[in-house]
Amino acid sequence: MSSFNIVKLENQQCNINISDRLDKSAIKFIYGQIKKIKNTKFSLVKIDCSELKTLDYAGALLLADLSASFCENGASIVVAGLNSDFQSLMFFARKNLRQKSRIKYIKENFFISIMIKAGKQTLDSLESFAFFLSFLGETLLQFFRVLARPWKFRYKATAVHIEKSGAQALPIVALTSFLVGLVVAYQGAEQLAKFGANIFIVDMVSISMFRELAPLIAAIVIAGRSASSYTAEIGTMKITEEIDAMRSMGFEPIVFLVLPRIFALVIAMPLIVFFADIIGVFGGMIVAKSSLGISYTEFILRARDVVAMKHILIGLFKAPFFAMLIATIGCFRGFQVTGSTESIGRYTTISVVNAIFWVIACNALISVVLTDIGI
Repeated sequence: MSSFNIVKLENQQCNINISDRLDKSAIKFIYGQIKKIKNTKFSLVKIDCSELKTLDYAGALLLADLSASFCENGASIVVAGLNSDFQSLMFFARKNLRQKSRIKYIKENFFISIMIKAGKQTLDSLESFAFFLSFLGETLLQFFRVLARPWKFRYKATAVHIEKSGAQALPIVALTSFLVGLVVAYQGAEQLAKFGANIFIVDMVSISMFRELAPLIAAIVIAGRSASSYTAEIGTMKITEEIDAMRSMGFEPIVFLVLPRIFALVIAMPLIVFFADIIGVFGGMIVAKSSLGISYTEFILRARDVVAMKHILIGLFKAPFFAMLIATIGCFRGFQVTGSTESIGRYTTISVVNAIFWVIACNALISVVLTDIGI
């Protein structure tokens, strides 16, 4: 049994004598005494441990915490009588106590917590960017190797991905483009009718759909559909160790998984955009007929006269860039999946958000450049 004697002297001084044992089993008997004096203010506290025979980590931590509490209240602490083994244990306990106090302070301090989170996110972003550069370099290297040995390219897999990412996406692309063309024409028709400029609905719908809206809408739909699919497929293969098995058998995952998806989307995307152009303009034709009285024949003849071929080609020119961004991001995020199925959901979400953002950013950059050079 531990003996814990407290002697309060004058001038706010206190002597504490600890004898026999201070371990986990003895703490419960003396904790009430410790709690009473822990927050008491003293100018000097002397702790005599010369008669202490047993001290474990729990007792050392309690003693270190008691000393820290007295110090916080402005007292001077003198701990005497500890042998070399007990001193080493006390040093370890004080060190751990300071670390716990520091962690608690950091969690409680809002601004420091925000800075730590920002720093961690910055480091994670830099690490992800370095991994992306490595992935991009490896993809380009394998691309040039395949160019030198075209018989190693997976043509059947590419055709399958063209069907999955292109042909099967046409219904949702058609519906989205049709509704966008319908809304753009409807909003424009109401304003143009006020000035008697009904025929200019053809210029507005055709040029906006061919040049900007159809490529962007198609790319956003494909980004949400195909980028998520690529990430989930490759991520699942990584978790089930199929990718490691491919490497162990001498197959390169970039050639088998990444290049067919990129080529498939690059081939399919211009066709999807052209399809979106037709459907979007058709939606505008319906509104022009119903709201402004412009017949389908008048609409087509006006479009032939005022819509230059460059507007159609600009939209088709953007498509391969959008396709490369979507496919590369989707595959890259798939290779980042680690650990569990929860990681698949996380990186699938990230890939869709990244793909949509970079498609919009790329579209804005191309539009600004082409406008500046007068195209």
